[in-house]
Amino acid sequence: MVVCGQAKTGADAVKAIARLKPDLALVDISLPDKSGLDVIREVRASKSKTKLLVVSMHDEALYASRVLRLGGDGYIMKREDPAEIIEAIRDVLNGHLYLSEDVMAKLGQGKTRTPRPSKKKASPLDLLTDGELEILELLGQGHSNEEIARRLGLAAEKVSGACTAVKKKLKLKTDNALVRYAVCWVEDGSTESD
Repeated sequence: MVVCGQAKTGADAVKAIARLKPDLALVDISLPDKSGLDVIREVRASKSKTKLLVVSMHDEALYASRVLRLGGDGYIMKREDPAEIIEAIRDVLNGHLYLSEDVMAKLGQGKTRTPRPSKKKASPLDLLTDGELEILELLGQGHSNEEIARRLGLAAEKVSGACTAVKKKLKLKTDNALVRYAVCWVEDGSTESD
């Protein structure tokens, strides 16, 4: 394997993939200018054949299904053993999807690494924008709106507006229901709410 390029921002990554046409690109979810999910969306819209493997600190259980639906080829956590990351790269290069055994089991696919999740089995979370999903994750981790605003470099009003939009999209009536939903989702992937 040879590293043929790198990029610090999502916009640079999309341009580099178009210019260099690598066999595989490693993509992070958190980039300075946009989400890695946006990078995947843009690369797939360009009809690029480059395989896209997400390597991120963000919990795989929260993002893996969305990554696959957008056209990504796998997801692995940065904290994994380097040998496991190499295995993920090789699996993706060989035409397989790569996810941890736990996430594959949740998707009902075992360790076969074959079909993508169906677009027909969409979750209510699929209605959220990438930014709204990130805010929901941070809420579920126990951050206040003010902390989320500081962390994401947004105005507090923008975070509050996003929370209102998320409540509406998820058909939640109260702020408490939103926080409960977010905590359940972050902790175990369930979305119990009253």
